[in-house]
Amino acid sequence: MAAADWFAPAIAQPAPAPRRARPAAAPARRRSAARRGFRVRLGVAWIVAFAVLLLGVVAVNVAALQANVSVHRLEDQRAELRAQNQAIASQLSAAGSAPIIEKTANKLGLVLAPAQDTSYLDLNK
Repeated sequence: MAAADWFAPAIAQPAPAPRRARPAAAPARRRSAARRGFRVRLGVAWIVAFAVLLLGVVAVNVAALQANVSVHRLEDQRAELRAQNQAIASQLSAAGSAPIIEKTANKLGLVLAPAQDTSYLDLNK
């Protein structure tokens, strides 16, 4: 029977009735304007959030840079103090040498005792 329908003359169907304009179109426009305002506010909120995050990253970078500068300054101070310590150690070593001590003793009027006048005590006896 289905095969017979293919060969049957086409029967005209009535045209569909034209659609009427919806009266609810105005609230849809209001709703889209409200959505647009919400989207704008949401976009502004995202921009502000990204700006705050970027400011945080910049602040962390500035803090790291300041820390590096202070570390560099401290390293310079340490090197200077080490050089001063070495100079003082060298002066101390030079001041403790036998010729300097003998010269200073002679200036103060002290003389070296002759070897035959010196004796040693044995404290174990």
